[in-house]
Amino acid sequence: MTDAPAPRAVVVTASDRAAAGEYADRSGPLLVAGLRELGLAVDDAVVVPDGAPVERALRDAAAAGVALVVTTGGTGLGPRDRTPEATLAVVERVVPGIAEALRADAVRRGVAAGVLSRGVAGVAGRTLVVNVAGSTGAVRDALEVLAGVLPHALAQLAGGDH
Repeated sequence: MTDAPAPRAVVVTASDRAAAGEYADRSGPLLVAGLRELGLAVDDAVVVPDGAPVERALRDAAAAGVALVVTTGGTGLGPRDRTPEATLAVVERVVPGIAEALRADAVRRGVAAGVLSRGVAGVAGRTLVVNVAGSTGAVRDALEVLAGVLPHALAQLAGGDH
C-alpha cells in the first residue's frame, strides 16, 4: 500500500512593492517553508500586486485543484489592502472561525494590531483559502494556529469523514 501524495498548497504574497521589485518578499518564503514542514507540497510563493491580481491567483489555484491557498499581505487598513475583498470574490463559503482564531491568537500574544487584520478564510470548490497578515511574525504565529486545524479541514474538503 502506498502513501497518499501530500496535499498541494499555493502561497500568494500580495504586495505592490515586492511585486515591483522594490524589496524582497520575506513572508512568502517563510510561509512556504512552514507549510512544507506541515507536510504540504508547496512551490515558491507567487508574488503579485494587491487587488485583482490576487483574485486571479486565487482563481487559478482553485481551478488547478490545490487543497490550500494561503495569502500573506494585503489584510490591513491601507488603501491598497484589498486581499480580503479579492478572497471574498472567489470563495463560495466563508469559514469565519479560522480568521477569528488568527486574530484571537495575535491578541493573546500581545499584538494589539492583530485586531486590525481584515483577513478572511473560505472555501472555493475544494480549496481552502486563508488570508494571513504580511509580517514575518504574523506568518510564524499563523502557522502555529493552522497546524492544529489544517489536517482536519483538508481531509473534510477531500471528502473525508467529520
